[in-house]
Amino acid sequence: MDVQNQLFIGGEFVDAIAGTTIDVFNPHDGSVITSVAEAREADVDRAVEAAQAAFPAWSAMAAMDRGRLLLRLADAIEANAEEFARLEALDTGHPLKDATVLDVPRTAVTFRYFGGMADKAQGSVPPVEQGFLNYVTREPVGVVGQIVPWNFPIMFTSWKLGPALAAGNTVVMKPSELVPLSTLRLCELINEVGFPPGVVTVVPGYGHTASARIAANPGLAKETITEASQIGARTWCSTTPTSPRRSTALRSRSSTTRAKRASQARGCCCTSRSQTNSSSASWRWRRASSSATRWRPAPRWARSPRRRTEIECCRT
Repeated sequence: MDVQNQLFIGGEFVDAIAGTTIDVFNPHDGSVITSVAEAREADVDRAVEAAQAAFPAWSAMAAMDRGRLLLRLADAIEANAEEFARLEALDTGHPLKDATVLDVPRTAVTFRYFGGMADKAQGSVPPVEQGFLNYVTREPVGVVGQIVPWNFPIMFTSWKLGPALAAGNTVVMKPSELVPLSTLRLCELINEVGFPPGVVTVVPGYGHTASARIAANPGLAKETITEASQIGARTWCSTTPTSPRRSTALRSRSSTTRAKRASQARGCCCTSRSQTNSSSASWRWRRASSSATRWRPAPRWARSPRRRTEIECCRT
């Protein structure tokens, strides 16, 4: 399978300025799928400049036309659904069935939803004293920096790109360096359906370089991160805030009503206990105990510092 492995900046696929790369592993056997360009601080700055240049025309475009592009992107994803599912399964280890019936369809649905929402943004007219007229309009904020995690990469990409683009913002996105392939394939479709250059830029890289620069770049009007609590805290706290608009979605421990194994522990919570009816507790305990006895440690390559970089090196 041919895969894209360069940075996406200004509507073009380019190598990193420093020429460095990151190996992307197949989680099934630890083999190297490809080596993608590693974005560092200078690459993030270049991406922000491209997004800033694209913002005036994109924000001034009729909302209906922005929505039409998002709808075209949804159509393109559906037309390439099998390829996306296989690529997501190869890169993340997610079961092919789940990628086929959940990840890819939900991605297309998200872009289709926000394509329809693009021209539905409404302001308001607050009641005031006679003789005065006050009204509120919603305006795009500018360039949005987005950092997405490794567990459901293509879906997270749509969840963050969709609303930002529909509202007229341009985006600098950093996918996880562990699983960037489906996001880079999406960039190819973004070009194909006609998005203006620079509206979307994608810069795979490590957290302590690329993510940290996104958090500190003064050219961004808003930053958003979805990651583990430790990583999100380190990314924000290690930099001086340059934007008053920051949003985070950080994973933490919680309970669940049933065991989840199909997602390969990729759900957005760290379940530390299970809740069930007392009438079925004994049966569920026996099933869980039986499954636990068959568990095996992850292979050595999966436990190596190279693969477990999210906490040790603050990578995202």
